[in-house]
Amino acid sequence: MKEKIGIITDSTSDIPQEIAAELGIFVVPLRVLYKDGEFRDGIEITPETVYANMVKEVPTTSLPSVPDVESVLNTMKEQGYTHVLMIHLSSALSGTYQMIETVAESVTGLKVKVFDSKSISMGLGYIVIEAARAVQAQMSFDAVCSLVADLRERLHVYFVLNTLEYLKRGGRIGKVQGTIGELLNIKPIITVNSDGVLTTYAKVRGQKQSLDRLIEIAKEHLAKAAGRVAVCHGGAAAEADYIVHQIKQLGNVKELITSTVSPVIGVHSGPGTVGFAVLYTGEA
Repeated sequence: MKEKIGIITDSTSDIPQEIAAELGIFVVPLRVLYKDGEFRDGIEITPETVYANMVKEVPTTSLPSVPDVESVLNTMKEQGYTHVLMIHLSSALSGTYQMIETVAESVTGLKVKVFDSKSISMGLGYIVIEAARAVQAQMSFDAVCSLVADLRERLHVYFVLNTLEYLKRGGRIGKVQGTIGELLNIKPIITVNSDGVLTTYAKVRGQKQSLDRLIEIAKEHLAKAAGRVAVCHGGAAAEADYIVHQIKQLGNVKELITSTVSPVIGVHSGPGTVGFAVLYTGEA
């Protein structure tokens, strides 16, 4: 029987909606929880709403609901899919992967593989995009699964936050050091390590210097090999535009995507977040 392969991810992948639609990517939303109700990430709430309300209330976040995940899988069965690859944010940052795995085990009528991206935002997003492109290129399910494991090894993510306050509140601080340096306007450049944990890559004083350091890091990566780059921000459009303009001047950029972080990521990062993901293409 011919394989019909589907790709599912979650809303923290930050894939622009038009790209998800074009590639047929299914997205399950995490949830943003306020005292007076909950909202599905990116569907019923925007990052701007989260930032605007932070003075009054900093919400919490939660996993996708089981009914939302089951609904997507049932829709795919109805549409004739035979195989599904589910790619999700780092299991070190969220229980989403474990929860999805549990739901997937109870699914009948579909061959389902669940994959831990060990990344977040467009780091996760680029793995998903490339997997969907491979499906469009008629690769087999086993070949796409192998590709995804390889993509994870070729991926790097870096970002800077305006403040570490929200990361601390949400308990996602990982190996990022929040110290007296914050009082001195020292901004850590944060990366996601091979275990999918947030860690400090460099420390820079001041916002302009932090942006220039991000650009330097991109330059260092692209000097080694060709890459696809995604610049992502939360409430920092001008800073993102500055980084995009600088990266456009570099060689070896095979693709440049811009996107905004999901409301769920915005809860933990706060306004003023900007960063990039680079995925080596394997080309010279």
